[in-house]
Amino acid sequence: MTDRESLVVRADGFRGYIGVARRDVTPPVGIYARQWGAARHDVAEGVHRPLALTALALRESSVSSALVLLAMDGGWFKVREDEEGIRNAVVDSLGLDPTRLIFALSHTHAACSLSSSDADRPGGHLIAPYLETIAVNACEAAREATAAAVPGSLTWSTGRCDLAVNRDLPDPDPDQDRFVVGFNPAERPEDTLVVGRATRDSDGACLATVVNYACHPTTLAWENRLLSPDYVGAAREVVESATGDAPMLFLQGASGELSPARQYTGDTEIADRHGARLGYAVLSALQSMEPPGQGLRYAGARESGATLGIWASEPYDLPRVLASTTFSVALPMKPIPSEREIEKSIAECEDRVLGERLSRELAKVRLMGSGPDCPVTVWLMLAGNTIFVALSHECYSRFQRHLRRAFPDYTVIVMNLANGASGSYLYPPESSSEGIYQVWVSPFTKEALPGLTEACVRETGQLIESSRHR
Repeated sequence: MTDRESLVVRADGFRGYIGVARRDVTPPVGIYARQWGAARHDVAEGVHRPLALTALALRESSVSSALVLLAMDGGWFKVREDEEGIRNAVVDSLGLDPTRLIFALSHTHAACSLSSSDADRPGGHLIAPYLETIAVNACEAAREATAAAVPGSLTWSTGRCDLAVNRDLPDPDPDQDRFVVGFNPAERPEDTLVVGRATRDSDGACLATVVNYACHPTTLAWENRLLSPDYVGAAREVVESATGDAPMLFLQGASGELSPARQYTGDTEIADRHGARLGYAVLSALQSMEPPGQGLRYAGARESGATLGIWASEPYDLPRVLASTTFSVALPMKPIPSEREIEKSIAECEDRVLGERLSRELAKVRLMGSGPDCPVTVWLMLAGNTIFVALSHECYSRFQRHLRRAFPDYTVIVMNLANGASGSYLYPPESSSEGIYQVWVSPFTKEALPGLTEACVRETGQLIESSRHR
């Protein structure tokens, strides 16, 4: 029998000081933007929608150090120093403990290269100045958000969005023993949408919306020649128009096997329709939320035509603790070619698509080494009873589902493509068929994701426990 005292529903969250700021980081037209091996063009020829960088700062008091989230429309970093240069600039500008900053990319595949190693490509001369522009804007936004922080609350709601589908499709051609990267209607995808609402205590006004959703922004592909945030741009427009222009931060989830069903197009209207679907799902989640610091408690029965259960609003105190840490775990790697062997293959290659694959493989080996294991760094932040988990690799959604089951009393936000150069995919053991793209392109073995998950559960538990003794 359910105990009446246990019939309480309260949103997870944090109460303290909250600030937000935004900068436009749209790359210049003409910059090197070949993000697809099948592309026949090299440079961006226009802009579909502007790209944004948004900073969210959380502080325990008006004078305490902040936890800072930077969410930017961008693809991926291939060179460690390029990403670290931006993140370290923000750390130095604010005097932050490095564990208190997460710099997360949306992973749009319709942006420009963020790699200084592409300087010799057409339009590549614009990459270094663009990286400097990002660093300046990131520092300015982080400082502004921190300085503007006011008493407020960040609370969470969990909803659903059907934009993402499983993209590991067995090739229907009977002569092909392989998978293609495309919509597999036979598999049920992860559809969890986590939405945060930051509000000002003085008047309840919305300061920002935080969206954590796992779905590759791969709507726009090789036929597209425009710079674009992909579906995130239209989602942002839908949400911000309904929240008094409060900035929306998009945090890409564990989306290794997830993408829209309709993708690989040059039609920007399809990207906008995808974004509207996500945006309206976010608004639905926002509408489900009680006012900040208001929960529901079972208040008893009332006899009517039926015996009715009455639930009443009840105030509660949101937790105020902020904590952070980082750790590294060595994950096993497959035997892979050496840097010299890949360079030789590139020199002998005359196929444009294959050459692009080899170029990416070379960048990966330069970033991660050639085994037998690779140290993977994970950033953990605790804000009240919210857990932020960030890493630069691309995990399958199994990772976030496992962490959410491990910590049911917390809202868990998982971010791929954050705080580092993009390494590769981490996939579940049962998905380890060498015919799957994410498997054969990854240098990690099938034991890597379980090892990462175990380490994250252990370290997150330790962070929670240590915060209780502050």
